[in-house]
Amino acid sequence: MAASAKPQPIHPLWIRISHWLNALAVLILTASGWRIYNAAPFFPFTLPNALTLGGWLGGALQWHFAAMWLLAANGLFYLAMNLASGRLARRFFPVWPRAVLRDAMDALPGKLAHTDARQYNSVQRLAYLFVMLDLLVLVLSGLVLFKSVQFPVLREWLGGYEFSRRIHFVAMGLLVGFIALHGVMVALVPRTLLTMLSAGRQGSAA
Repeated sequence: MAASAKPQPIHPLWIRISHWLNALAVLILTASGWRIYNAAPFFPFTLPNALTLGGWLGGALQWHFAAMWLLAANGLFYLAMNLASGRLARRFFPVWPRAVLRDAMDALPGKLAHTDARQYNSVQRLAYLFVMLDLLVLVLSGLVLFKSVQFPVLREWLGGYEFSRRIHFVAMGLLVGFIALHGVMVALVPRTLLTMLSAGRQGSAA
């Protein structure tokens, strides 16, 4: 008689570690980036210094560059593992507009089911794919700001140095918006946080 399959973690250890490293990197990048923006704002507002990191422009740049390398290395690891394991195709595709609209309409009144933490609904798939793309835009525009002379073609593709600053700032704003929405969804379904903190298990493989 065949032995029953051993329950597998909902999220493998590498997912949980890379998730929290990304969260740490994004937190540092956002806070230090806001301090850098305050030093030379290009919109008619600045951000509260209490929400920034670095204390001064030089300190903020040091924090920003350190977190940049953490995000880049961890992001490449996350993407490579998702591709190698086939998780990217299983978890995030397909994404159909009709399914996204249906799940969004179910989510608004709180009728969207979350019975299987292994399966992302269409809204989650779209949101996670969006944040991957947004992070790519952040990295590319950040490269222009970090090494503008070394990446002249990329600088021109993004509309020049000053326009790259605006792209970078807007992409960061969209990322902050995603994090806020993500926090609301976690608050509505707290067990999703628990699966990222411990090896919560279900019977089927991821």
